[in-house]
Amino acid sequence: MSATSEEKPLTIGAVCKELKSEFDDVSISKIRYLEEQKLLTPLRTQGGYRLYRRQDVERLRTILRLQRDEFLPLRVIRQEIESGGGTIPRPQERKARIQQRQILQQEARRVDRAELVRESGIDDESLAELVSYGIVSPDVDGLYSEGEVEIVRICKRMAEYGLGPRHVRQLHTGVQRVAGLLDQVLAPSLRSRNSQRREQGLDELAQLAGLSAELTERLLVRDVST
Repeated sequence: MSATSEEKPLTIGAVCKELKSEFDDVSISKIRYLEEQKLLTPLRTQGGYRLYRRQDVERLRTILRLQRDEFLPLRVIRQEIESGGGTIPRPQERKARIQQRQILQQEARRVDRAELVRESGIDDESLAELVSYGIVSPDVDGLYSEGEVEIVRICKRMAEYGLGPRHVRQLHTGVQRVAGLLDQVLAPSLRSRNSQRREQGLDELAQLAGLSAELTERLLVRDVST
């Protein structure tokens, strides 16, 4: 095979066929999903078709191996790629970075009630309602994580459309039902003593949460507009 033909970009079908012998579970939909997760950036033709260079194929091969052999979830793989300037570091480097992130996560910023009100712009009465309904929850020290701050910001934006805490409470009830369903499916992984399996469970949770949000959006647009 000539150098020119070796460098010729491959279609997604050709890439899938090449990797199938090494990875039984690889599929066109999985490759597309990895692209949606910002792990791959193939070329695009004027007609929108994907074309994969040799470096794209090798990067995909590495990602699939990390998933299969080291049980790394996609969010960890993505973090490693981003922190490595686009390349995936060696196992020892990954271990050191993971430990560093764990320390940073333990020291994650939290805010008190006054800071939460100031940063989100929500009024005390609305915040009190959100807390009373269990939509927003402080920790044992009475502080709020960044996740809780973001929930408050979203609730404030919904209030601008006339959906106050009482309405959000109904949405929260539906979310709790979905959370219970996902917990049943993922409980073995999320509660495993194996840290790698727990990480894999968290990745699956992120994927299912995204799919649930997408399905909810589609159903709402369909049912509200009909």
